[in-house]
Amino acid sequence: MSRYLCFEREEIEMASFQKRGHDLTPENCLPLTTEGQKQYNHPDFSEFVRLIIKARTEGHPVVFMMGAHLIKLGLSRFLIDLMEKGFITHLATNGAGIIHDFELALGEGTSENVAHWIQKGQFGLWKETSQLNEVIQIAAERGEGLGEGVGRFIAEQNLPRADLSLAAAGYRLGIPVTSHVSIGSDIIHSHANCCGASLGQASYTDFLIFTQTISELEGGVYLNVGSAVTGPEVYLKSLSMVRNRARQRGESICHFTTAVFDLVSLPKGYREGPPSKDHPMYYYRPWKTILVRTVADGGQSYYFCGDHQRTIPSLWNSLKDSAKSLPKVA
Repeated sequence: MSRYLCFEREEIEMASFQKRGHDLTPENCLPLTTEGQKQYNHPDFSEFVRLIIKARTEGHPVVFMMGAHLIKLGLSRFLIDLMEKGFITHLATNGAGIIHDFELALGEGTSENVAHWIQKGQFGLWKETSQLNEVIQIAAERGEGLGEGVGRFIAEQNLPRADLSLAAAGYRLGIPVTSHVSIGSDIIHSHANCCGASLGQASYTDFLIFTQTISELEGGVYLNVGSAVTGPEVYLKSLSMVRNRARQRGESICHFTTAVFDLVSLPKGYREGPPSKDHPMYYYRPWKTILVRTVADGGQSYYFCGDHQRTIPSLWNSLKDSAKSLPKVA
C-alpha cells in the first residue's frame, strides 16, 4: 500500500447523458461524399496517394494513427470506408479516440461542453460512458487489446450506431484498431469502476499489436493525423523495437513512407531537419520524429497542413476508385 492518501472515487456523483448534451450527434457525422466540398490541393498530394496505392497493391501495410478530434469532426464514415476498401490496414488512436467512438456508437452523441461542466465538477462523469470500464476489464480478462475488446462489444451488442464505430468496423473486418492510453488523461479514469490494471494490460496489448504491425512497415505507409504527442511517441518506441530485432536478423526496416496531417505551418525545407534545440518548434514531435529522424536512412516523408474536414475527405476521394485492384486485408 502507498504511504500517501488516495482520493476516494466512490464519493463522486455520476450523471446521465440526458443531463449532459452532445456537441456531436450521429446526425452531425458527415455523409460519405465530397460533393460540394473543395478538394484539398497540395503539390505532393497526388504523389502521396500514389504511394499508398502502391503499398497496398504490393501487400504492404498502411497504418493510420489519429487524434480523437477526427471523430468529433464527423469524419468516421470516411475512415470506415477506407478500412472497408483496404486502404487502412491498421487504425490507431489515443484513449479519447476510443471513448468518443464508444459514445457515438451508443446512439445519442459524444463530446460535451467542457467549459460548462468543469465549473460544476461534472466534466466527464457520465454513467453511460462508465460502461466502457467494464468492457475494458472483460477485454483484459480475455487477453484482448483495448480496441479489439471495445470493437467486439459494440459489434456483438449491436449498439444503436455501431455503423459509425471505427472499433466495430475493425472487429468486423479483422483490421486492428488499437488504443494507446495515457493514464489519467481520459474521462473514464475518473470513474469509480475504472481498473488501472485492466486498462494498462489492455492498452499494453494494443501497443504490442501495433508494434507487430510496424515490424511489417518496410514498403508501407505510416500516417499521423492530428496527433502531436501520442502518435509520434508510440510510433518511435515501436520502430526502435522492431529495428532492434531486424538488426539481429540481418534485416532492415527503413524503406517506407510517412506523412503528417496537421494544422501547424512548417517551412518548405522541413525534410532537412527541425530547428535547433533552443527553438520551441524543436519539440514539435511530428516534425522531428516522423518527418525527419525515422526516415533518414531510406524513407520519405510528406507534410499536409490543412483542415481535417478537407484533407481526409480529399484523401478518400483520391483513393476510393482504386480499391478494386487492392489485395484483401489479412
